[in-house]
Amino acid sequence: MPRALKQKVALLWPHLDERARRLFAASEARQLGHGGVSLVSRTCGLSRVTITKGLQELEEPPLPPGRVRRPGGGRPALIARDPDLLSRLEALVEPLARGDPESPLRWTSKSTRMLAAELAQHHPISHEKVAQLLRQMEYSLQGNRKTEEGTDHPDRDAQFLYINEQVRRALVAKRPVISVDTKKKELLGNYQNAGRQWRPAKAPATVQVHDFPAPSVPRAYPYGIYDLGRNTGFVNVGTDHDTGAFAVASIRGWWRAEGQRLYPAARRLLITADGGGSNGYRLRQWKLELQRFADAAGLTIMVCHFPPGTSKWNKVEHRLFSFISSNWRGEPLRDYETIVRLIANTTTAKGLTVRCRLDRHRYPAGRKVSDQEMALVNLRPQAFHGEWNYLIRPRPHM
Repeated sequence: MPRALKQKVALLWPHLDERARRLFAASEARQLGHGGVSLVSRTCGLSRVTITKGLQELEEPPLPPGRVRRPGGGRPALIARDPDLLSRLEALVEPLARGDPESPLRWTSKSTRMLAAELAQHHPISHEKVAQLLRQMEYSLQGNRKTEEGTDHPDRDAQFLYINEQVRRALVAKRPVISVDTKKKELLGNYQNAGRQWRPAKAPATVQVHDFPAPSVPRAYPYGIYDLGRNTGFVNVGTDHDTGAFAVASIRGWWRAEGQRLYPAARRLLITADGGGSNGYRLRQWKLELQRFADAAGLTIMVCHFPPGTSKWNKVEHRLFSFISSNWRGEPLRDYETIVRLIANTTTAKGLTVRCRLDRHRYPAGRKVSDQEMALVNLRPQAFHGEWNYLIRPRPHM
């Protein structure tokens, strides 16, 4: 009999659904009599509980066509048993927006295990089920996004419009327009650099575990100049300090290397810059050095600063620096030569080219500019926010 039963199972089993298999196994077990349930269970692989259930179903009326279980069978869904489950879960995830600000998870990591443990006070729930419910509620794991800029200045948008108009006029007149800023300072050495690069499998570049170097470890200060009209970049990599003198020396280096050749007839230069840092609108040294540059180059320099807290709108950030960061992602910046080569080889599909040089000059920090020196700066504030928008004209030769 076991051999005949095995042959039946091998022949019929692939063609039967869940209910048909139960009923077939129950029918065979009934025919075998005592010990039939155990024998059929070992032969076809169904549990004794399932076969016993099939024996009960043989005594019941047939199910409607197409059904393998009676209506209402199976364990009720958690949401059906607890209609308030989703609202309690949402209150835990966003306690300030929809729930109790004194929630026990207000100041802890909202992992699915922590959420499940809190919900288990009402009834057991697994952390996998919590993750499933969160996805049903259109939640997802997300990081932070840098978008908030602090308190907006009342004339923030008006300054943007003013800058756009000045840039438009200058570009129409074929005058040079540059966007300037200092990129984040970089540590030199075998330190981790964010991002990934293609390498042989299981052979990542090894770097130091800790990146808290001593002050003696050299730094690089890339100061970028982006030419809006020509989609070209110029980066001056400093080795000393990021000061106003360094910022203007970088602009002077661009002018001598490229600007005066590309714009031989220019008598005016427009610079858009952040409101802080080495080119901040409050920095005296920045303005004094711009005056010296204007005198030497014979240029009238117009400067337009972005309002405080809006540096991300500066063109140099997303048209030059972002591509430099992408080009050297995952590459440890071990020395100055590596930085200069990686910057100089940065390109884009839209034709960006970058020129880079290393600046080993000293730019001491803490330089004070006296009132007498500032009085010699030929600075003319514009009518609209003169602290942000101003002209520096060459001084008459004495």
